[in-house]
Amino acid sequence: MKKILVIHTGGTIAMSEDKDTGKVLPGEVNPLHETYALLSQVAEVTMDDFLNLPSPHITTEHMIELSNYIHAQLVQNQLDGVVVTHGTDTLEETAYLLDLLHGNDTPIILTGAMRSSNELGADGPHNLISSVRVAASDEAKDKGVLVVFNDEIHTAKNVTKTHTSNIATFQSPQYGPLGIVTKRGVHFHHNLVNKEHYKTLGLSKKVVLLKAYAGMHKELLQSVRNMQIDGLVIEALGQGNLPPALVEEVEAFLREDIPIVLVSRCFNGIVQDIYSYDGGGKQLKDKGVIFTNGLNGPKARLKLMVTLEMDYQMEEIREAFLKN
Repeated sequence: MKKILVIHTGGTIAMSEDKDTGKVLPGEVNPLHETYALLSQVAEVTMDDFLNLPSPHITTEHMIELSNYIHAQLVQNQLDGVVVTHGTDTLEETAYLLDLLHGNDTPIILTGAMRSSNELGADGPHNLISSVRVAASDEAKDKGVLVVFNDEIHTAKNVTKTHTSNIATFQSPQYGPLGIVTKRGVHFHHNLVNKEHYKTLGLSKKVVLLKAYAGMHKELLQSVRNMQIDGLVIEALGQGNLPPALVEEVEAFLREDIPIVLVSRCFNGIVQDIYSYDGGGKQLKDKGVIFTNGLNGPKARLKLMVTLEMDYQMEEIREAFLKN
């Protein structure tokens, strides 16, 4: 049987609901340990209670610790795959950072739950079993970090949480899932075209994420620049446009060699240098703003942090964001 390490980090999947108050909280014992007998029918499973945090409490420091821990386990043990259980609010960010830092073909799967362990229709145990099945699949090798949820397999790069409570919350806009999990097996119907790998053991750079809106005030960008940040990601309007009042501040960032990465606040599509009016994408790109090919804001922030940590210069960062 395949050897799979299951690493728990907390989240709803590891919580229980108090039937008297309706509060959902983590307990002293992880309820997922009750699934061990079922998991043992799929693979030789070892469980590791690494963290027990709600996902809004997860920081980039936790993500780096998790990445380093996984890589140490892969070196020390003959593992065929790793599954990480995680809260859903920041699951896609952890998955993407792990993906950027994962340098071999061993499958790493992230999963979670939208319903706590003792709620009616709890989805955690099923998601965990499906994830172990994917991790044990030969076809999952060399596909980077994957997210398994609701019997769908998604890439860390494309997946995002789309609903606050629905168990089918994780979707990959534009691209769809990479594969599915059925009663008969694990089936992949797509392959990754591009894969990236960066080497860093820490993240120290300060990168801020802002979302553009109609009539956005330039004072907001001024305040952010005064925070002595290392980089800025903006979820722009449409295909990559900003209110004209912000252009002067954008130029101020670039004069100080602070990279600005532009993504779209839209659910689908990519940013492109189409419009040449004041604040339009063509004008912004000509001034030196970096455009990314389909990443959402939180993931673009992580990628910018990684490239800055590796001392990439502006053109190297620009090239890195063209690889999506």
